[in-house]
Amino acid sequence: MAPGQAGDAERERIAEALLTTAVGGPHGSRRRGRFHALRVAAVRPLTDDAIEVTFAVPEEVRDEFDYLAGQHVALRATLDGREVRRSYSLCRAVDAGGGGDGPRTISIAIKRDAGGRFSTWAQTGLKVGDELEVMNPQGSFTSTLADLDGAHVAGIAAGSGITPLMALAATVLDRSETSRFTLVYTNRSSLDVMFLDDLSDLKDRYPTRLALHHVLSREQRTAPLLSGRLDEPRLRRILDELVLPDTVDEWFLCGPFPLVQLCRDTLADLGVDAAHVRYELFTPADGPRDEPVGGPVTIAADEPVTRIEFTLDGQSQSVDSPVAAHESILTAALRVRPDVPFACAGGVCGTCRARLLQGSVTMTENYALEPDELERGYVLTCQSHPTTDAVVVDYDV
Repeated sequence: MAPGQAGDAERERIAEALLTTAVGGPHGSRRRGRFHALRVAAVRPLTDDAIEVTFAVPEEVRDEFDYLAGQHVALRATLDGREVRRSYSLCRAVDAGGGGDGPRTISIAIKRDAGGRFSTWAQTGLKVGDELEVMNPQGSFTSTLADLDGAHVAGIAAGSGITPLMALAATVLDRSETSRFTLVYTNRSSLDVMFLDDLSDLKDRYPTRLALHHVLSREQRTAPLLSGRLDEPRLRRILDELVLPDTVDEWFLCGPFPLVQLCRDTLADLGVDAAHVRYELFTPADGPRDEPVGGPVTIAADEPVTRIEFTLDGQSQSVDSPVAAHESILTAALRVRPDVPFACAGGVCGTCRARLLQGSVTMTENYALEPDELERGYVLTCQSHPTTDAVVVDYDV
């Protein structure tokens, strides 16, 4: 079979092989998102507006919560009579708090957003002993390096973007005695630095293999290069003097859209292969989205509609969507199946991923699917709007 002409089965095999060699083990394949009730085991302050929340994982679902460093979970709660879902990255190394039968605990970090209903409630009302609905880990913000011996991994994070990089850095350094990790972490001031003590402990544990550079935009540091906003000139100097892109095997970028895009553009301009750059946003490009409602829709007798068919958990169903409504597949599907998987509804987390089997769609945003997934026909149903009279998608593939 000629390169570039692999069939679906062969592409699936290659994708599974990559996931098997990924940092954290063979459990990173995309799987159906399901919520489980987990009890809050600990709540730890990180900064004045950020906390670490640790959940106890019952023995009967531990295999469901195996994860790769860099993955995230979605939380579901009912606030003021309305269901709210938010996604948060797992912040501990893969082996932390667990054994060979899956993790006994998982930990996330929640930073309060201005006006954020869920994050504000978590900061003020979440306590040990509470139960929350937590989805099994999802996401592909993970390493695909087959061998960490001698590998140099670099991460650039801003604010709460440090969360997945905590897990990635600890895992990369734990898994090989010759691996290196360079972390550039930008905040307004030292008071805003999440996981400050944990980062210091990690540096003490791996003094020669972890390079840690704090960039503070509103606080003077001893090194002028690390004082001020991380704009393009400063980023280029940091890359030239501290990180050295030619030595890096894999990049991880996590933060708000402007910073991530700046880093991607700068790395591309420096000749870094995009295949070696992984990125994740902690909000969509134009800010948080409201969750899809999936409420009743009235369709006039002569109104043009799109027939949406989908398969979930082996059951196929269909729903008609008015063309004029310009609904996403997810919003329409929720009218007949409230358990259709989704989390962020902003094209970031990838939880609502499905394969398009028939028809065509346009995706408003995509920050979650890799190029090979797009080639194989996968779409984000929260962002996919039908452009044909009928579409068919499969969540189970």
